Amino acid sequence: METIVLKDRVTKKMTDEEFLWFCLENKDLRIERNSNLEVLIMSPVTSLSGFWNMEVSRQLANWAVEQKKGIAFDSSTGFTLPDRSVLSPDASWVSKTKWRSLSEEDQNKFAPICPEFVIEIKSKSDSLQDLQAKMKTWIDNGAQLAWLIDPFQKKSFIYKSNRETIEIEGFDKKLKGEGLVEGFVLDLNLIKL
Repeated sequence: METIVLKDRVTKKMTDEEFLWFCLENKDLRIERNSNLEVLIMSPVTSLSGFWNMEVSRQLANWAVEQKKGIAFDSSTGFTLPDRSVLSPDASWVSKTKWRSLSEEDQNKFAPICPEFVIEIKSKSDSLQDLQAKMKTWIDNGAQLAWLIDPFQKKSFIYKSNRETIEIEGFDKKLKGEGLVEGFVLDLNLIKL
């Protein structure tokens, strides 16, 4: 299923709080908002994509608990970025320092921060071109490292804050974190079935 883009005047005029409530009222949908304030509605992911998301999130969460330097988030978490878009990566990590700088009120909404590290996993219905643009949005809004994993082509794309992009072929590799997530290793073999 393609992404549905709501371009009407009503959704474009929603405040951040109204958008949050819109998402809560429609929690069975995957909803994001781009920097043009257009609401994006996506279908739920397939069972296989759900497995990939869970495995990647599990590896990141396990590492985050061991390291105690940051917090891992899953694909249901939305973040309000500096460009006003609200995006939900498949997995993400925020340093404890950055997280603790938020008020409890901000932590209980789509937190107004950009995770330092994000992972997106291409599903069957995703456009690679759209996901590559989304990765640029993450970097432009402050992510230091972003990984795009394409299980169908068995490729990974590493996006860095210095605008460098590296393409890695095959799932017999391990992706290695750097900077704030140095020491995190994602074993791509574990998402093969």
